[in-house]
Amino acid sequence: MKALIETRNTRPERVFLIGTELKSRSGPDARELLAELGELAATAGGEIAGEGLQKLEAPAPATFIGKGKAEEFADYCKRNDVDTVIFDDELSPAQSRNLEKIFNCKVLDRTELILDIFAQRARTREGKLQIELAQLRHLLPRLTRFWGHLSRQAGGIGMRGGEGESQLEADRRKVQERIDRISRDLDLVRRRRETQRTGRQRSQWPLASIVGYTNAGKSTLLNALTGADVFAEDILFATLDPTTRRLKLPTNQNVLLTDTVGFIRKLPHGLVEAFKATLEEVVQADLLLHVVDISHPQAEEQIAAVNAVLDEIGAGEKSTIMIFNKMDRIGADGFIAGLKEKFPHTVEISAKTGEGLPHLLAEIGTQLRPKREFLELKIPHERAEVIARLHKVGQVIERRYNGKTAKFKARIPPHHHDEFAPFIARD
Repeated sequence: MKALIETRNTRPERVFLIGTELKSRSGPDARELLAELGELAATAGGEIAGEGLQKLEAPAPATFIGKGKAEEFADYCKRNDVDTVIFDDELSPAQSRNLEKIFNCKVLDRTELILDIFAQRARTREGKLQIELAQLRHLLPRLTRFWGHLSRQAGGIGMRGGEGESQLEADRRKVQERIDRISRDLDLVRRRRETQRTGRQRSQWPLASIVGYTNAGKSTLLNALTGADVFAEDILFATLDPTTRRLKLPTNQNVLLTDTVGFIRKLPHGLVEAFKATLEEVVQADLLLHVVDISHPQAEEQIAAVNAVLDEIGAGEKSTIMIFNKMDRIGADGFIAGLKEKFPHTVEISAKTGEGLPHLLAEIGTQLRPKREFLELKIPHERAEVIARLHKVGQVIERRYNGKTAKFKARIPPHHHDEFAPFIARD
């Protein structure tokens, strides 16, 4: 048995990528998107065997690309032992079915590829449920292609349709029942998160959410700021499950910092829907930290893609700090100045080396300052425990120890007001 395992062919799945240049479509260059599709395919474990690009006036209803071009690509795939063809655009169920007949191999679109990566990366039960829900919703209208080999036999009244139709309806029913069950489970998750948020509001700790394009360095930043041990690697969608940690600012203010799932251009809408329980953390945040891989040649396009998703989930108007990460990878390049003019509240950092993190912490404190109350206090010198408590929970701006009492000007969280009320200066 051991010998069989050792000699079995375990080569990676060979994939062929197909992109389109549509005259009616504006936005990122098709070749840039195709390069990103290659990164996604590699992340999923594929080996790129080739790629093709076609210019189109409009997608062909039956095959998306022209039938002649599809046959040309199919011949290449046959000669190069390709296992899977991946389209950069979303295909209809009929297009997928027709293309599989032409290519005689598995055909996926960008949405199915991203769902597959998410399925590999999900670790928590919540994350797995969200991915399964998105996959099932994507699968439901496409079930026909999996049962096309079964015959449709004519029958009498009440017996119309054959084995294929019966099996198809049974599968549709099972898939829909599973979707309903997962939706109910995720509703429980949503209510539990709401309870957690209520608890945070009672403690008056503001919430900051880290958002950004996939592989921008969000998890690395969370680890650098809070000492967390979140998995971080130079691959797309390294982490999916949200992680929240306490961050203590130099001003002694506590902030709850949440790392969220990365965004990407042409992110499937169904995936956004499935992740709403997670993305509510972004919607409810007091401050967004938008992390940008400033070393990436399409950094500005990635910013636009993230902002588009934020608008879709209703978080587009949130207070935001734009964080230009991976400064250690670039020199004194002039294009950063142009980006800084477009985006206010910009901080330049390297989460990997720690460069710029003190400046970022100061900016977070400035943005969240309205959450604190300014007080002038007079505390007797013998009440050392009160003075120590003030330094622990508040931001002491000015202190004077001469005279009968120690005098302080400080900012404190509102929920500590009653604790220091007896010492508020009345004059």
